[in-house]
Amino acid sequence: MKIKLLVLFFLIVVFGKISAQLPQDVYKKPLKEVLVDLEKKYNIKLEYSENLVKGINVLYPTWRYRIDTETTLTNILMPLDMVFQKKSDNVYQIAKFEYYRKTFEEGKRHLDQLLASYPTVQDWEQRKKELRSCFLQQLRLSPLPKKTPLNPIYTQKRVMDGYTIENVAIETLPGVYLCGSLYRPSKGKGPFAAVLSPHGHFPSADLNEYGRYRPDQQYRCATLARMGAVVFSYEMFAWGESLLQVEKEVHKTGLALTMQTLNSIRVLDFLTSLPYVDPKRIGVTAASGGGTQSFLITALDDRIAVSVPVVMVSASFFGGCPCESGLPIHSCTNLGTNNAEIAAMASPRPMLVVSETSDWTQTVPTIEFPYLKKVYSLYGKPENIENVHIENEEHNYGITKRLAMYDFMARQLGLNINAIKDKAGKIDESKCTIEKYDAMLVFGKEGSLPANAVKGPDAIWEVLKSLQ
Repeated sequence: MKIKLLVLFFLIVVFGKISAQLPQDVYKKPLKEVLVDLEKKYNIKLEYSENLVKGINVLYPTWRYRIDTETTLTNILMPLDMVFQKKSDNVYQIAKFEYYRKTFEEGKRHLDQLLASYPTVQDWEQRKKELRSCFLQQLRLSPLPKKTPLNPIYTQKRVMDGYTIENVAIETLPGVYLCGSLYRPSKGKGPFAAVLSPHGHFPSADLNEYGRYRPDQQYRCATLARMGAVVFSYEMFAWGESLLQVEKEVHKTGLALTMQTLNSIRVLDFLTSLPYVDPKRIGVTAASGGGTQSFLITALDDRIAVSVPVVMVSASFFGGCPCESGLPIHSCTNLGTNNAEIAAMASPRPMLVVSETSDWTQTVPTIEFPYLKKVYSLYGKPENIENVHIENEEHNYGITKRLAMYDFMARQLGLNINAIKDKAGKIDESKCTIEKYDAMLVFGKEGSLPANAVKGPDAIWEVLKSLQ
């Protein structure tokens, strides 16, 4: 009798639990199980990492199924902050949602929509005006802070083959220092053309190959100086010597985007203040995150006459670092914007867009460049926009990309490209000296900042706001 009662009690408990299950319990399934079911149901192949789906559950999965595959995938993945991209017939790749990335098809549709909104040059000029105003507001630079003395600090000049180098710190805000190296032609009194040279996200365990200290950055700055340009190579915010004032984590905040933009404006102020610089012949070039800095400063400041953004102009990628997309400049106006349109704001000033097949610029010849050509054509200046597309190279500012830039800068800024050619007529960078990391520091290995140096992001914000 006792055994029968125990069995009856057990059945009542189990049945009670089953009958008491809520719908969210009944219909909850592991994402991995759902994806396997989708592959069978729709006869597709789904590619994803096991770590991406591990421990993730889907509520009401079968209720999200639809007749077509892609609507079903959207219904399943979007609530989980995941997205898919079609790689080929019946093959889809699943990844985490990244706010700074769209599909190439979405980027093209956006460019088509944007282009249709400014059929005349007058419409486009009004669009540029609206975007500039909105960018400055979103960057928290509206109004622009009052310009204060730059108080440049120079280190000892080094004399190289055809050029000289001085490390320089400028005070972009009172107590906030931007460090860099100033490359100058060793011959002539000027006025010389000048080139801004920010840098991208190319870290390395070797400090001698980090940020602006990288050999590729030194090669391009020294070579441009040997061609007859004054070049200022300067650091991203919360990189290099600016780590003396803020922690490296601050680079991944909106403050970095604000300060990098302001720093570029102040570099323009610095270069145009030099008596040996021609203020009408100013260029800018850099790659990756430096490419973002290049086309953004060109869009905001008409003092830039020539622009060469490298491996960054894309309608579908906005820059994965908050120092590029951490403030909502891409949400400006009802239409929104993207990096290709921001780059187009250089028009009708000469611009070379360097792209390659291995990254998000792979569609430039078929999507972004045709759009840019149409924008430049509004001014009757389609010849002022060029594209060099590199096959089978890494995401970098390598020699092939530098060669294209040297040619363009020589033509547009009146530089002497013959000065860097060997006897066979080929461009030769071998006369450039690659310096060690510590030789390029302004404040030395000890990091001895001036007494008025401001430290920490909050203090820097307060200085900026006090000047608005």
